[in-house]
Amino acid sequence: MNAENIRYQNDLDMYKRLLENEDVIRVNKMIEKMEEAGPMGTRRRLLGTSVRLTRSMAPDIHRMADECVETLGMNIPLELYVYSSPQYNAACFKPEDGQLFVMFSSSLLEAFQGSELKFVIGHEFGHHVYQHHDIPIGYLLKGQQRPDPRLALNLFAWSRNAEVSADRAGAFCARDLDGVARALFKLASGLSDKLIQFNLDEFLGQVDEMVLEDDEPGKGAPREDWFSTHPFSPLRVHALKLFHESELMTEKGSTRDELEVGVHRLMSLMEPSYLDGRSEAATAMQRGLYAGAIVVADADGEITQEEIELFEKFFGKGEFSKSLDLERIKSHLEDRIEKMNELTSETQRMQVLRDLCVMSQANGGPTEHQRAKLDSIAISMLIPTSFICQSLEYDCEPD
Repeated sequence: MNAENIRYQNDLDMYKRLLENEDVIRVNKMIEKMEEAGPMGTRRRLLGTSVRLTRSMAPDIHRMADECVETLGMNIPLELYVYSSPQYNAACFKPEDGQLFVMFSSSLLEAFQGSELKFVIGHEFGHHVYQHHDIPIGYLLKGQQRPDPRLALNLFAWSRNAEVSADRAGAFCARDLDGVARALFKLASGLSDKLIQFNLDEFLGQVDEMVLEDDEPGKGAPREDWFSTHPFSPLRVHALKLFHESELMTEKGSTRDELEVGVHRLMSLMEPSYLDGRSEAATAMQRGLYAGAIVVADADGEITQEEIELFEKFFGKGEFSKSLDLERIKSHLEDRIEKMNELTSETQRMQVLRDLCVMSQANGGPTEHQRAKLDSIAISMLIPTSFICQSLEYDCEPD
């Protein structure tokens, strides 16, 4: 079994489709030209802001890294770094000058031991092995020329699927489900072993509590997790439990197809598909998004041609016609929100608001007036306006 054979299929499928997207191709060509002019300065920044962990300084960490390199079939010079931070974090950077750089926070290295740390190292290596940096998600979502809303939402979805693949790479290296689960528990809670006795079954129980009616995906989960680029940690543990129980990790385990179906079901909790839904709740969400997008676009008193083009990329060609009665649609927004409040859960309304935030950013916004309108819509939807800040200030790089 090799690393490529354990990659999450949805990650691979979306990765291939995104590589063919014209905006992704455009940005990658831009990056290639920048790299032709010389190194991007990653190593220089790391040397200036963190401490390089040499083999003599950190022999145990390098030993685990070497074992992960062999397990994943990697063949690239490696440098490890640590930086001072109270938060548990790690990151793998796109190779530069034929070298791979991985960075860890000081608190993570102090709190993670054995298979916990090996999982983190393998996870970061997984992003390199699966070439996740080929999708320039940071440039696309935070660059000067923002992607159209559909692409932005696809990038978020792909990022979560990519994390599943990286998790599998880490678990493939660690080969200890309890250690992997403890690592994810620590990442989710920010706690070490000093105060809490970790219980795998109770941690997984959070997922069971999240699996409610189809019309209410994700109800009860923390807001910041459901709409991030990373899956909610109990979901990650549950997905890895399925991985460990599959034929990819144990003899006579469940089949690869059964594994992917099970993981897809878990991940679908984070992918409310109301845009394609036919239920009464989905229709209310679609109508709310449609009117909300027009109201936000018109918040400055004029809808530009660029905003019209973005609107039609999201809703379909010709949806914004000259015969469209903008004033009537704007006047009906409150009624449509009231209908959503009646038929949908808070999580579903958050998805609509999140999509409105993504759409507002696609044209370089939101402007001051658009942000005020988003606040007003959030209040009407009974959602804290702080959620808008989170949606507009997401961290989009793989780590």
